[in-house]
Order: sequence, then structure tokens, then C-alpha cells
Amino acid sequence: MTDLHYLTLSDVCRRVKSGEFTSLQVTEALLTRVDALDGELRSFARVTRDQALQAAERLDGERHEGKPLGALHGVPIAVKDLLDTRGVVTASGTKVMSENVPEEDATVVARLQEAGAVIIGKTQLTEGAFSTHHPDIGPPRNPWNRDRWPGVSSSGSGVSVAAGLAYGALGSDTGGSIRFPSAACGLVGIKPTYGRVSRHGAFPLAESLDHIGPMTRNVEDAARMLQVIAGVDARDATTIEDSVPNYSAMLATSVQGFSIGVDWEYVSTGVDPAVVEVVRDAIQVFKALGADLHEVTLPAAYRRLIKEWGITCSVECVRAHRATYPSCKADYGPVLAGFLDAGLAADREAYDALEALRVEFRSELDALLNRVDALIVPTMISPTPTWESINKIVQSDDGIADFVTFTSPFNYSGHPTITLPAGLDEDGLPKSFQLVGRWLGEPSLIRAGSVYEAALGFDEHPLP
Repeated sequence: MTDLHYLTLSDVCRRVKSGEFTSLQVTEALLTRVDALDGELRSFARVTRDQALQAAERLDGERHEGKPLGALHGVPIAVKDLLDTRGVVTASGTKVMSENVPEEDATVVARLQEAGAVIIGKTQLTEGAFSTHHPDIGPPRNPWNRDRWPGVSSSGSGVSVAAGLAYGALGSDTGGSIRFPSAACGLVGIKPTYGRVSRHGAFPLAESLDHIGPMTRNVEDAARMLQVIAGVDARDATTIEDSVPNYSAMLATSVQGFSIGVDWEYVSTGVDPAVVEVVRDAIQVFKALGADLHEVTLPAAYRRLIKEWGITCSVECVRAHRATYPSCKADYGPVLAGFLDAGLAADREAYDALEALRVEFRSELDALLNRVDALIVPTMISPTPTWESINKIVQSDDGIADFVTFTSPFNYSGHPTITLPAGLDEDGLPKSFQLVGRWLGEPSLIRAGSVYEAALGFDEHPLP
């Protein structure tokens, strides 16, 4: 079982189904690795050891009995600790919710389990999924370089998968929280179309901006997880009723005729030249594979959406915390408390104006994406920052706005994105970029991502 922990999710699932491995063997191996590494990496808020071992034994029994096996049969998966787990604390990175024990699973957690996944633990996140961790909680550490940022709120999910502590994880994304950790940790992350995946049982940061999606080490694994969690849910009125395609069948060997749009002003203004070069290099790969490039102009509303994302997010964050804020303010860290205070003081007319602008931007972006299959954009404005530099960004309103340049517009519009690793930079850190797809365009993103991934051949890991 050499390097069992770095096999792909899909490969492990196939091997467990074939009987080459048992789910119990795989689960025990990953729990041993968690014991060895996570004291330093701090990716898990809590490890659900007993439940995971019991689930693995049950799943092995089902295989021996010849029962139908799901798409994630026997595979250890981690879930972000803002997703409800029945009988297991779901603290959402907060002190105020540290004793919150849900009575039922979030829809996405239930769907993972129905597909045969073994929930190995709950991953750590920033306080309330905003920008920083509660002062009493040590943040996860980037396994590629402990001095570098591991991404924002889904960082525990990113670190756990990159370090081989889980084969895949669920993250959530309100302004980049699937995409930033995927970029910083060298992972594939899919932010699905808004409503493609149920948010029932997920503690919100901002409900109209929140998305839940998979974070994995390759495109096939992300497609497999998305297949399981996607679909309408009567308990989430925002979910989309359209049938869920077979995402795993969208893996492709060609992008011949696939059209990619790039807005060079958007991609390069105020952006580190090394990041722009990643996009240029990715475009050259796609062109060599047969894709067509078109220069386009992103709807101008994106500038205001980036600048004022904090208004929408803070107003909706206040709604999420109304049961405990400001009544339990002493239990909150200073950054989230300040954000909630800003939300309480926000101008309602400004919020409403952003909602109108959202509709305009979405419509214009739809029209643009009718002319191309996807847009290519960076994930971050700079290579993965140090902890010191990210702390300065968090303390500055303008800094946060700049940093969500390539993420927040697509939280507003709800369009799907896929974050793809693009090799390592001269410091040995992952490079990345995003493709933005049409509404419900995940199949095209998976197609393009799988072809790019195969051409790049990226198979690096941060730890043995």
C-alpha cells in the first residue's frame, strides 16, 4: 500500500469495490496519517474516528453481501465544519457554536453517506467562514510551505486533501473560499452554479452568495463528488430542478473547437505579472490542444460588485448570526464582530442597489457566455501570499476588495467555476487559474479541465 494516501478518490473507490482493498484498511491508513501529521497541519476541527471505522466496517459488509455500491463506496471524505453532522459538533469555526450538536445531517453530508463515503472528520475553517480564525483557534498550515497562506475559510478542507489526509473534501464559497484554498494547496475545486447543490444544513456566511462544492486532487474526483451532491432538494428552495447530468461522463480527451474568452484588462490590471503569465501559459496549452481564444470584455458592473461585496456579505451575515449577535458579542473574535457591526450599520439602499446590479451583471454575463464556452481568469491577484501579507490585507477594506477581484463577481452571478492547478512556481508553490462557465455549464468546465490536466501532467504532492 505504498502511497495509498495519494491514490485518487476514484482509484480507491474502484479498488475497494473490486476487493483489492477494504474500506477499513483505507480508513485506518488515513487515520494513522492524520495522527502523524495533523497535529502540525491543524486541518481538522475534529476527527470522527469511531464513526468512520464503524462506517467502513458496515460498507465492507455490504460489499460482501452483494449489495449495490455507491459512487463513493468506502472512500474517506472530509467535510467542512459548517455542514451539519448528526450527533457531531458543528461549530462553524466559532466559539459561540462550540457546543452545537445537530440532530440531522446537512443534505450534502447525507448524500455523501448514501453514496458510500466514509466521513473521516470535520475540517477547520475561519470564524463563521469569514476572513480570519477565531483568536482561540489555530489556523490550518499550508503543507507546501507553513509560512504561506492556505486559503481562506475552506483552508482545512484544502490542507487535508493536499496532504493526503482525505481523498476529497467539501468546501463552501462566498467570495472565494473553495477557490483560494484550492489554488494555495494545488487542488481542483468546483464552485457549482448557485442552486445546483443544496445548502440545507450549512451554516451561512451570506445565503445569496454561498455555494458548496468539492475539493479534490484531480478533475475526475471532483466530477464524481459533484455527481453525488448535486440536485434539487425540497428543503432548499433555491435549488435547481434541472436533472443532474453524469459529470463523470464529461471527462474528455479533446477541446477541439472549445472557445475560451479572456478580458486582458480584467486579467492584468493590478495583478502580479507572475499570475498573468500563468493565464498566458494556460491559454497556450489550450490553443495547442485545439481550443479557440477570443478577446472579450467583462460586463462593467464587476468593478462595483468587487468593491462593495462586503456590503452584501455583511448584511446577510447579520441575518445568519441574529440569534447570537450582538447578544453574545464577547464570544466573537474582533474581525468577525467588526464585520457584523458593519452589517448592522449598512445602508439598506446600498444593499438593494447591489441586488439590482447583480441581476444586470448576471444577464450581461449570460450574453457574453453565449459567445464563448468559458472565460479564463486568475484565481488570486498574486501568488500565494505569506501569512504576514494576508493579515495586512484582512485589516484593509480595500485589500479585501482587491483580493476577491476574480472570485466575488461569480458569487454574485452564480455562474460555475473550476479552479485548476497549473504546476509549481519557482518557490515550489502551486500555481492556478480558473475557468468560468455558463449557467449549469459544469459539464463544459469538467471537459476542459480534464483535457488540460492530462496535458499538464501535474502530479506533485507537498509531503511524502
